Amino acid sequence: MSAYSSANNAGKAQKIVGILAARFGEIPWWPGDTDEVMIGAILTQQTRWENVKRGLRLLREKGLCSMTALDTTEEVEIESAIRCTGFYRMKARRLKALAAFVTGTCGGVAGMETMPTGTLREGLLGVNGIGEETADSILCYGFGRASFVIDAYTDRISRCAGITTPRSGLKVLFESVLETDSHAYRQTHAHIVEYAKGWCTKKRCEGCRIMDLNG
Repeated sequence: MSAYSSANNAGKAQKIVGILAARFGEIPWWPGDTDEVMIGAILTQQTRWENVKRGLRLLREKGLCSMTALDTTEEVEIESAIRCTGFYRMKARRLKALAAFVTGTCGGVAGMETMPTGTLREGLLGVNGIGEETADSILCYGFGRASFVIDAYTDRISRCAGITTPRSGLKVLFESVLETDSHAYRQTHAHIVEYAKGWCTKKRCEGCRIMDLNG
């Protein structure tokens, strides 16, 4: 990629950040504790957030909304609480794998908090069912680490803006134009999600401010 293309992509990413920050301002986002954020990061795979909230509520009611509880609970009991999130058997297995990693490999959440971000990210990516989006969600929202989350919405908005950086490079691109701060990362990701839900999922391309950047 040429220096011009790199600078052009960075400029468009910066404009996306500015446009959406001006539109949405401060957005409260994912207020749960670290255990709940990690659980939610698994449950949100391939479903709507409304279903995740219901699943989390049912887990809380069963006393299962922690890594320690999940690690010592049979999958079938977890499945009954998260059925509403879809793919519940697969997600129960993934929750068990994550709980084993947290409580066993890391020695609990406290142990994870002492690990360097790169080391923790690598460990999370080694857990069955955790890809980059889920790992970065856990890092950014659960541990307050500066690790920007790239999801389908971010990729779609980037394409609409005319950014040519492949999806695999979007994390580095957005991190290069944002202040290295987990709050800034969380807000920008929240802005992208909110904008995409209002425009992209409803195919409201006409009048889209992001599409105007692709010129």
